[in-house]
Amino acid sequence: MPLSPVTSPPLNSAQQHFVEQLLSKMTLDEKIGQMTQPEKNSVTPADVTRLGLGSVLSGGGGNPDPNTPAEWRGMVTAFQEGALASRLGIPLLYGVDAVHGHNNVVGATIFPHNIGLGAARDADLVRRIGRATALEVVATGVRWTFAPAVSIPQDVRWGRSYEGYSQDSALVSELAVALIDGLKGDGWNSPTAVLPSVKHYVADAAATWGSSKRVNRQALAEAQNAAQTTDQTLAIAHMDQSFVELLKLGAWQIDQGDAEIDEATLRAVHLAPYRAALEAGALNVMASYSSWQGLKMHAHQYLLTDVLKDELGFEGFVVSDWEGIDQIYPGDYDRCVVASINAGIDMVMVPFDAERFIGSLRRAVQGGEVFPARIDDAVRRILTAKVALNLFENPRTDPALLELVGCSAHRTLAREAAAKSLVLLKNEGDALPLRRNTSPLLVAGPDADDVGVQCGGWTVSWMGGRGPTTPGTSILQGLRHTLGAEQVQYSADGQLPVDTEYEVGLVVLAEEPYAEGMGDRANLHLSADQVALLRRVRARCQRLVVVLLSGRPLLITDELPHWDAFVAAWLPGTEGEGVADVLCGDVPFTGRLSFDWPQSAEDLPRREDGSALFRMGAGLNS
Repeated sequence: MPLSPVTSPPLNSAQQHFVEQLLSKMTLDEKIGQMTQPEKNSVTPADVTRLGLGSVLSGGGGNPDPNTPAEWRGMVTAFQEGALASRLGIPLLYGVDAVHGHNNVVGATIFPHNIGLGAARDADLVRRIGRATALEVVATGVRWTFAPAVSIPQDVRWGRSYEGYSQDSALVSELAVALIDGLKGDGWNSPTAVLPSVKHYVADAAATWGSSKRVNRQALAEAQNAAQTTDQTLAIAHMDQSFVELLKLGAWQIDQGDAEIDEATLRAVHLAPYRAALEAGALNVMASYSSWQGLKMHAHQYLLTDVLKDELGFEGFVVSDWEGIDQIYPGDYDRCVVASINAGIDMVMVPFDAERFIGSLRRAVQGGEVFPARIDDAVRRILTAKVALNLFENPRTDPALLELVGCSAHRTLAREAAAKSLVLLKNEGDALPLRRNTSPLLVAGPDADDVGVQCGGWTVSWMGGRGPTTPGTSILQGLRHTLGAEQVQYSADGQLPVDTEYEVGLVVLAEEPYAEGMGDRANLHLSADQVALLRRVRARCQRLVVVLLSGRPLLITDELPHWDAFVAAWLPGTEGEGVADVLCGDVPFTGRLSFDWPQSAEDLPRREDGSALFRMGAGLNS
């Protein structure tokens, strides 16, 4: 059944007149320039002036050197000044992936990833996180974030599962709206409002395992070479393991794949959060790499134009994903450009070669393959968002906001979020909370003292990384601060003297950081090294507490009987003290699963009638 359109117009009549007057003054090249979004490493401020570019983005790891808030502000401001120096002086809309805080900036506050916020089930908390994130983003001159993801993950083998709040569409809608409200603040025309990009439209999380065609899996050696030489995107993904090894583990099996679901399911489950976001005033939607029933979303006129723009009445603009149009007809770029623009893409993310896209689209218009009216429609939508943000009146942001990046108030909020995101799933013999003033606590595992793994992917770099990638507090540091350093003994490898025994041992386990298809995994069991660590510590303690840092539920059915307590801590961000607060009883456990926790690999993908180790909504109080 068709949905009723969103009825609140983003602009008043005077603003609409301004957009039409500006549009009438623009040349074809200036219009195409507004539709073009390169990555900052491939253009200069002078290029922005010359080409009249509408946007520049920083991809994951697209940072200035040195990576400081002040350097970020200087970099973004230089691009904005380039835009203002163009013939018409149309301000730039700079975009970043601020998906759990301003996460590309060293020193910014890093909040829990969405899967943890889904477990917290606190819309007001998410709204406050959106507001804090907006302030840190605006401090660096940026006014656009590629968030929130409103995915409804169906198969947690997907490497983007942690970007989804929940497998419950209603909860996703509620939390997405809360984040949008926080990013908007007092209104889109406020100088601290940040434009959200609701993504990835639509049903990206319903793709079928094995349907991804991002990588040629029949030529692993060739793919490895491509990742390191010709494929500029995959070359950015620095991982500890080689590309071929990751492919063998399941990388790029589901991400960017094909959703084979019927339209009724697409509308009922996956489209609903977009409707909610539009009602909340969202003015940008990002198209998904994925396909629906075999047709790439970037070429899907029915879903992009007929449903989103016409049926739902969306008056904002649709942006492509990174090189997303290139996948429509691989090897035929001009055909990709024509298909994507005619389908309804308004701004195209062309990270490496803006002028190639500009030339291609110009030829398409001049050759009659793309009508001028479609170009005007796209540019009108982009200008509408810029006017709504009041960029023409206030293209520059307040430098005094820099003092808010990573400030104590925001870190206190992140600590609260980390605490609320924890889910207690087992607690035999009241192993938790940890008791004070008793025998020393043994903490084991390298992940207990690693801020990088707490934050996961999309942290400073695209894939994230281990170690002190950005300032923060590890779980071990939090426990020592709360219980006292003398009460916490630490062994990274769990190798202890034979005669050593503890009343309580606490092991922290973590997934290696990853993002997108690099994190697709066929096997979600704990590693052999992790199991060995658990057994070494189990042999030296009376009670064993396990804290799991992960971007999704892992398969723990065989190991769980050996644990007295089990805590799903997700990816809590920089404030490990929030985890310690709950483990030590200063804050109660209140989190509830927002995903089903599979009992075995046979439970994937999720089925309503399938089995589960723990069901959505599970969680104990302490």
